[in-house]
Amino acid sequence: MPQSPRYAYLGPAGTFTEAALLALPEGGEVEAVPHPSVPAAFDAVRSGECDAAVAAMESSVEGAVTATIDELANGEPLMIERELLLPVSFALLVRPGTPLEQVKTVASHPVAEPQCRRWLGRHLPEARWETAASNAEAAKQVRDGTFDGALAGAFTAARYGLEVLAEGIHDNEGAQTRFVVVTRPGPPAAPTGQDKTSITVGLRDNHPGELMEILEEFAGRGVNLCRIESRPTGEAMGKYYFFIDCEGHIADERVGEALLGLRRNSARLRFLGSYPRADRQAPVIRPGTTDAEFAEARDWLAAVRDGNR
Repeated sequence: MPQSPRYAYLGPAGTFTEAALLALPEGGEVEAVPHPSVPAAFDAVRSGECDAAVAAMESSVEGAVTATIDELANGEPLMIERELLLPVSFALLVRPGTPLEQVKTVASHPVAEPQCRRWLGRHLPEARWETAASNAEAAKQVRDGTFDGALAGAFTAARYGLEVLAEGIHDNEGAQTRFVVVTRPGPPAAPTGQDKTSITVGLRDNHPGELMEILEEFAGRGVNLCRIESRPTGEAMGKYYFFIDCEGHIADERVGEALLGLRRNSARLRFLGSYPRADRQAPVIRPGTTDAEFAEARDWLAAVRDGNR
């Protein structure tokens, strides 16, 4: 009997990352393998221990999940195969019988607290917030008596014998977290017409206008950016690379040409994957930037070089 695929995720059991994994079409058929950190989950894919990893990439409230971005940018290469969006709402989990007034410490993953800050200020103004490796780890530590309460998914309570003291906790209605499925490098899936491409790219010598030059590689070819974020390289103060999501697939002429320009003129270019967008939005393609128009322009240049025009 063939072995089920193994998917790594940030554990322990009961995290939103596990919920995202289970929400995948194949989620009920894979072996979910918890790991203590995002780097550990990614290393399990790199080593071949696991076939894929699921990790949070971005919160609609707090922005980037830097552990994921930095590991994709700096670790041994991996590739984003897919993305999905998961609605996120928190619950306050406590040991059974604990009243709200006895909650003096509240723990969660660092990304969770900013999404619940106003609620905490209204309902637990004197409570001290503590950081945990994951929301499920916070719940586990509440069970063990380290903290009084944890911000986690309501579904986590049953796993650790906890009680839901309050649920539907969020400061922003409709908050979502973007998760990615990461595999070992290989050919990207065929374009769907509703794709996104992710890269990291660095500055070569940090001269005036260099960031503009990077952006012009996309703008001049009609490639819209979904997101750009700077992250420190760790080499020295003031040295950064950029994480970029753009509309389109590497197989699209306009995207491929933009990446060629970046390859020639920038540093540290790393292709992280072309994959279907979770929101299924198709890009608006400007006149002059379709694949057919790029091909016609190349044919024209070849003809001119051959002396036929």
